[in-house]
Amino acid sequence: MAGKRSFEDQIADLEALRQRPPEDRIEPLRKALEHRNNFIVAKAADLVREFSMAQLVPELLITFDRFFENPVKTDPQCWAKNAISRALAALAHQEADTFLRGMRHIQMEPVWGGRSDTAGTLRATCALALVPCRSLSEADLLAHLLELLGDKDKTVRAEAVRAIEQVGSTSASLLLRLRAVVGADEPEVLGACYSGILRIEGVGAIPWMGRFLATADDSAAEAALAIAGTHSPEGFHALRESFGKADDPWWRSVLLSAISLTRQDEALEFLLDLVRTESLDAEAAIEALLRSVPSQEAIKRLEKLVAGNPRLERSLAAQRKAPHDWLRQA
Repeated sequence: MAGKRSFEDQIADLEALRQRPPEDRIEPLRKALEHRNNFIVAKAADLVREFSMAQLVPELLITFDRFFENPVKTDPQCWAKNAISRALAALAHQEADTFLRGMRHIQMEPVWGGRSDTAGTLRATCALALVPCRSLSEADLLAHLLELLGDKDKTVRAEAVRAIEQVGSTSASLLLRLRAVVGADEPEVLGACYSGILRIEGVGAIPWMGRFLATADDSAAEAALAIAGTHSPEGFHALRESFGKADDPWWRSVLLSAISLTRQDEALEFLLDLVRTESLDAEAAIEALLRSVPSQEAIKRLEKLVAGNPRLERSLAAQRKAPHDWLRQA
């Protein structure tokens, strides 16, 4: 119990640093970074990041190196290395070798029934941190990030795509186009490719992006949401064209949600017209409208259109009770 209290006391002491003046935080954090316990070190590194203490970067680097030695024993779950890499990135550390080491690290730890890699978060964090490093040429940077597109962890692959997007160049966009065309990955990863291409190239890429809507599957849904995220007339027209060719009810509902998320006046009128004409897609249109968190004016127009139609009134009432937060970010 004494050991447990000692650990808790040390964590409490670190938390108490928030109440102390900046000059009184340096030595306690420097000492905490030297601790053997990876959780305490992680807490200290998080505070270094929170307090923007660039003067402790040398200590962060020394500690980062230390936890690569016998890492399964010294830093289980990569808590210390994860926190230190986040701190170094936030403090605009520019030594590419530091982040390259983290990007390449695989840490297999015992789990029930075998072993599992716990360094995925570290690789993803270091990939994003590598982008601002001015010591790397663009070609070298993209070559390093390209390696992570084959990572076994889909989260790492998705973050590698976002890092490539942040490069923001024609070469980066072409690399994402190639990855998107190759396909054969999780929808989340392909969705990051689609969004990255559109952010780099703008609405001019929408006609090219339209090819990915043809499969009418989860990856196509990611493409639809990426197109919707441009909030453009071009995006609305591409999605409406795809809707006109769609037969599958699920895919039609996905497209209606994406159309609503374009935030275009034309899109609102299109969806309201489906309700007005009591189309077979009217209920899906109601759901799509409410998922987009519409204005009060749009809601009043929708209420007026469904009045007197029991089927659509029930649909509107049901959708008002349903959670739609998952699409608010689009």
